[in-house]
Amino acid sequence: MEQGLGFAHFLAQTDGVGKAVLAALLLLSVASWYLIFTRALANWLAARRADTFLHRFWQAGSLDEVAGSLQGHADNAFAVLVDEALKAQANGGEKNLAVAGGLGEYLTRTLNNAVDREAAAAEHGLTVLASAGSAAPYIGLFGTVWGIYHALVQIGMSGQGTLDKVAGPVGEALIMTALGLAVAIPAVLAYNAFNRRNRMWLSRLESFAHDLYVLLTVNNGQR
Repeated sequence: MEQGLGFAHFLAQTDGVGKAVLAALLLLSVASWYLIFTRALANWLAARRADTFLHRFWQAGSLDEVAGSLQGHADNAFAVLVDEALKAQANGGEKNLAVAGGLGEYLTRTLNNAVDREAAAAEHGLTVLASAGSAAPYIGLFGTVWGIYHALVQIGMSGQGTLDKVAGPVGEALIMTALGLAVAIPAVLAYNAFNRRNRMWLSRLESFAHDLYVLLTVNNGQR
C-alpha cells in the first residue's frame, strides 16, 4: 500500500528545522492578519469620527462653541488638533520660551507636532507587515530547500530513485514555498493599502491644520 502524501505526511516526516520554519510562517501569518483586521477597523472608526467632528466643526458658530463641545475630550486626530491649537492659543500670552517667537510660531509648532504624532501613530504595525511581506517568501524557500534535501537523502538511502518515489517528497517540500507566498501576499497588499490611506489621511490633516491656523490667527487679530 502506498503511503499517503500531502501536507500531513510532510509535517509528520519533517525534522526540527522544518517545523521551526512552519512555526515562523505561522507566527508571521497570525501577526499579519491580526494587524490587518485591527488596523482596518481602527482606520474605519477614525474616519467616521473625523467626518462627524468636521461636520460639527464647520457648522459651529465660533471657535468658542467648538471649544465648549470638546471639553478636553478628543476622540479623533482632527479633534486633537483643534484641542491642542486652542490650548496653544490660550497660553499664547504667557511669558516663557515656548511662546518666545510669537503666537504664530507657537501655533505652527503645536500643529506640526500634533500632525507628527498622528503620523507616528498611523505607522503602527506597518513594520511587521513589511517584514512579513519581504521575509516570508525566503523563509518558505529555505523550508523548501531543506525539505528537498532531506527527501533526496531518504530516497538515496532507500535506493529507489524512480519518478514516482521522487515526485511525492519533492512536491511536499514545495508546500513550504506556497505557504511563504500565502503569508507574504496579504501582508504586502495590506501594507500598500495602509500606506496609501496614511498618505491621504495626513494630507487631509495637514490641510485642516492650515485652515485651523488661519482661523486662529485671524480670530486672534480681530480681538
